[in-house]
Amino acid sequence: MVKPAHKEASMKADALRIAAGVERLVFITDQARVPDPETVCRRLGPQDIVICRDYEHADRRALARMLRAVTAERGQTLLVAGDENLAKAVGADGLHLPGHLLGRMQGRPAFGFVSAACHTKPDLVKARRLGLDLALLSPVFPTESHPDARTLGTLRLAGLVRDAGVPVAALGGITRKTALGLKGIKLAAIAGIGCFLEI
Repeated sequence: MVKPAHKEASMKADALRIAAGVERLVFITDQARVPDPETVCRRLGPQDIVICRDYEHADRRALARMLRAVTAERGQTLLVAGDENLAKAVGADGLHLPGHLLGRMQGRPAFGFVSAACHTKPDLVKARRLGLDLALLSPVFPTESHPDARTLGTLRLAGLVRDAGVPVAALGGITRKTALGLKGIKLAAIAGIGCFLEI
């Protein structure tokens, strides 16, 4: 049974965690959809992960520094997406590899925690070969950001997770309602953007 994360985590964050049967939540920043990432971080528990994505942010360095301060205070893991130099500059815990970078990697980046965006079985194989810590597998359900993308669905997701050989977070169309369909799949986490507006 999944237990609530932390007395300081919001009850809604814990409800999302419990609905999916996972221990960790992964919040991916997106200024257009979630304009107040600091508040989201403060509602997450200490075992949760924050990915500073926001590639087009007007001052991405300032955003990453703010996220570093809040996540450090909360005991959370901060990853910076796609920019090793920025990750090092702000003292992030690790790096998140978008799909195009995962494909080019010949070895694991020199960070304590490395995650990657994965969409296919070959992506998961690559993540496993690199010894990555987490694969964000998507899209599981229809998403607002990619409404026409072919989704995995829960049956295909379960098969991919079973054979992955790397911890997997489900991403894409996650809400408290859809999260219920993930229970029983051996996921390490669930990840999202818009679902964190609910917490």
